[in-house]
Amino acid sequence: MKLLKIGIVFLYLIFDMSGFAQQPNIIFLMTDDQRWDNFGCYGRPEFKTANIDRLADEGVVFDRAFYPVAICMPSRVTMMSGRYLSNHKVGFTHPYNLTFSKTDFEDTYPAQLKQSGYRTGFVGKFGFAVTDTAYHTKGGVSGYDLQEHLGKYFDYFAGNGVHFSGAFKAWPEDARLKEIYDEKRPLNERTLKTGDAMLHFLDTQPKDKPFCLSVSFYAVKNDKDIDMYPPHVKEFENKHFSVPENWVEGKNTKLPELLDHWRGVPLHMKRTSTPELYQKLVRRFATQGYTVDQQVGRLVEKLEDMGILDNTIIIYTSDNGRFHGSQGLYDKAILYEESIKAPLIIFDGRKTKEKRGYREDAFISSVDIAPTILSFAGIEAPGKMQGKSFTGILDQTQNRKQWQKSVYSESLFINILHKKRKNEDIEAVNQELINANESYRSRGVRNEKFKYIIYYEHAPVIEELYDLDNDPHEMNNVVSDKKYAKVLKRLRIETEKKHKEIQ
Repeated sequence: MKLLKIGIVFLYLIFDMSGFAQQPNIIFLMTDDQRWDNFGCYGRPEFKTANIDRLADEGVVFDRAFYPVAICMPSRVTMMSGRYLSNHKVGFTHPYNLTFSKTDFEDTYPAQLKQSGYRTGFVGKFGFAVTDTAYHTKGGVSGYDLQEHLGKYFDYFAGNGVHFSGAFKAWPEDARLKEIYDEKRPLNERTLKTGDAMLHFLDTQPKDKPFCLSVSFYAVKNDKDIDMYPPHVKEFENKHFSVPENWVEGKNTKLPELLDHWRGVPLHMKRTSTPELYQKLVRRFATQGYTVDQQVGRLVEKLEDMGILDNTIIIYTSDNGRFHGSQGLYDKAILYEESIKAPLIIFDGRKTKEKRGYREDAFISSVDIAPTILSFAGIEAPGKMQGKSFTGILDQTQNRKQWQKSVYSESLFINILHKKRKNEDIEAVNQELINANESYRSRGVRNEKFKYIIYYEHAPVIEELYDLDNDPHEMNNVVSDKKYAKVLKRLRIETEKKHKEIQ
């Protein structure tokens, strides 16, 4: 009789009264190149993100979330693995151009959750190659089959590689998935397709398992008319958007000349260097963001209809920011705020309304996301993970004196190396670039009051220091101001120490 009672208690802990798994469901939503301030909840309601704003109103909005690397492929690996780029080395350009080994993937949050009994799903842009062993990609990855390499880790998959030759794959074999991704559907419905596949995952979810669904939208990155969903284009026709204070018309002569080698300078001149160009593109990104927002609304409504919203955690972020003319730059990667600052919203349906619906100013790095997801499920983070769970921040039990007071970021992508990636002697090309003082690889730290950046392969090194209290838009480099000498020395030491720690 005693054993029977124990069994009944165990079953009650595992399942709620509706029969659904009581262990929390986790949904990780990530957009592509969506700048942190392109939301109503981050101060720009002109972008029309009502559903995401509602999620923010009922969840936690992080005001100090940052990327340790702000370019798509390595950022995605970092969020899945909880490791820094200079540790996992999965990126675009030598020597940070490895594939990700299956041994390492075993320690990512999807693999760990699946091993612990979760049903795992992925929809959208996967973005990096998982291979039997890690190797330098050189000219790229060829003959790659997503299902062959990822089938072990995902019960449900509908997406493609994008940055390698992993063509679109969907499994398990399913008539509805074929209908969703029918080639007759126009390209401008790409975000709707992602939304449809996301909801189909929920339609096929068994009641006896918790799930983790990772959704990686292709939006809002692309800026061509063919990527815009026509009904949503009308939402922003002739709309005049506000312009950030540090948007620069034409070329920014205050930037380090070294950054003339970065593609963000010519791309700005081509795409965002005049008021007309700025408005044209910002409307396109707003349109795509609006389409994503509609899918978030569909998702929440579906979870409510299924009766499982109160046992589901929803995380919303992007893979990196985008300058869009700020600092006289386009694109991302360089360590200014527009690139490395992240939108981060976490809704936890398990919590009472009194314990959610607030803003959080703790420093969070996206390297912390993977261990946090595992912590939600009660799983200890593998030793390889370098980030730390911030569930204590969310539960408001964390001793703030013991929490991180800064975040570390690095920029290791070199445009010219990417163009010459097929060169047989890429190491020599890399060294020539360094010798010519054309490398803009950088690292730095950002705390409550200051931002420090060092372009460490330039001779002599180039440094930047910004007093964020007085210069939040990073328009005045005070590295040569003697009154900041102690701050500069301290941040130099902190940056180098962190760099050595994560190797």
